Amino acid sequence: MTYAETLAYLYEQLPMFQRVGTAGYKEGLGNTEALAEASGHPERRFRSVHVAGTNGKGSSSHMLAAVLQAAGYKVGLYTSPHLREFTERIKINGKELLPDYLVAFVEQWRPLFEEVKPSFFEMCVALAFQYFAEEKVDIAIVEVGLGGRLDSTNIITPLVSLITNISFDHQALLGNTLPLIAAEKAGIIKPGVPVFISQTQAEVAAVFEETAHRLGAPLTFADQHYQVSRIAPQPADAETQRFHVRLDDAPVFDEIEVGLLGEYQRFNLPGVLAVLADLQRQGFQITEAAVRQGLREVSQLTGLRGRWSIIGRHPLVVCDTGHNEAGLRLVTAQLAQLTYRQLHIVLGVVNDKDVTKMLSILPPTAIYYFCQASIPRALPAAELAERAASVGLHGAVYGPVQSAVQAARTAAAPDDVVFIGGSTFVVAEVEELYQ
Repeated sequence: MTYAETLAYLYEQLPMFQRVGTAGYKEGLGNTEALAEASGHPERRFRSVHVAGTNGKGSSSHMLAAVLQAAGYKVGLYTSPHLREFTERIKINGKELLPDYLVAFVEQWRPLFEEVKPSFFEMCVALAFQYFAEEKVDIAIVEVGLGGRLDSTNIITPLVSLITNISFDHQALLGNTLPLIAAEKAGIIKPGVPVFISQTQAEVAAVFEETAHRLGAPLTFADQHYQVSRIAPQPADAETQRFHVRLDDAPVFDEIEVGLLGEYQRFNLPGVLAVLADLQRQGFQITEAAVRQGLREVSQLTGLRGRWSIIGRHPLVVCDTGHNEAGLRLVTAQLAQLTYRQLHIVLGVVNDKDVTKMLSILPPTAIYYFCQASIPRALPAAELAERAASVGLHGAVYGPVQSAVQAARTAAAPDDVVFIGGSTFVVAEVEELYQ
């Protein structure tokens, strides 16, 4: 099969959660373990860091990978979902998986796939782990896909685990309370393996404490040691942002630049810095220069797109993959810091989110351009507009994402702001991100 035929086969044969929702989710590690056993347990042949959380796990994974790359290590990075191209999910030192490798992998294991019937995600994890093992990475940063306890990535025993923010998302699968969701994320905690929590949240702290105690895993709430504050003001269209960092009230970085925008990165930095310090304790050579370069050049080193990405100026055009209530709260707080004449919001969501809660967060003074991504899970733009109107948000209905983006950019004056988001899959279709 060609690369295109291989992808078509995977999409047709293996249910993909990102496209179809819960029908593509398979609970349990049985299929992943069967694939791992058949391929000689590649997950045991490389060192790793495991990253879970509701929001912030993708940014944190990319920051960790970038710093380790800057320190001279060969670094695997597994994240999901991809924005445009499947190969974005699996990278080594910022270089995406070669399409030919995917073709050969599927050809090699296709009889087993047809016997085991894994999900799309289970196949992706098996692919990533075999690739990292064969390429002999020094370390891999492995981002959890959904939850933690039953996520396919959870067959690894990492050097260290990181859990970022806990908020409401995928309640149908993970539970309807924050402690229940936290318990699923805490499922990545392994006996004796240090675990860091990026952000102390009173509602869920006890869940992590109990799990870590039971498993004898050293637990640290990173933000109780690392105090991170943003240096402001800075231009709205700046390419980086600067932070002060203190460790147990002593200055560590009077000023450090981070190449990921959005003030919410200050919630991710404590966990990232704590994990890097623990890796140093375990023998990794990570200099201050590597930390500075990795954080400053994270997007260039890892190829990350879609986190508060500025894709146009005059008007300022920004897209962000925040796609749940907590993510949109952070986005709207960031928008509130900008100065503009009029805010234009291109918005699309998927149909299994708490759409009403998401909409209630957004500013009623913005002009809305409702759209839908080209996946089965997308909420139709007309239905989104109706729901938005019920909470006082008004605008026009557009089908395709790019039509809505073009309309917003055409309508916006040079001193306006255009924001594009609501779903990872909306951002994935923004052509300007790839120019």
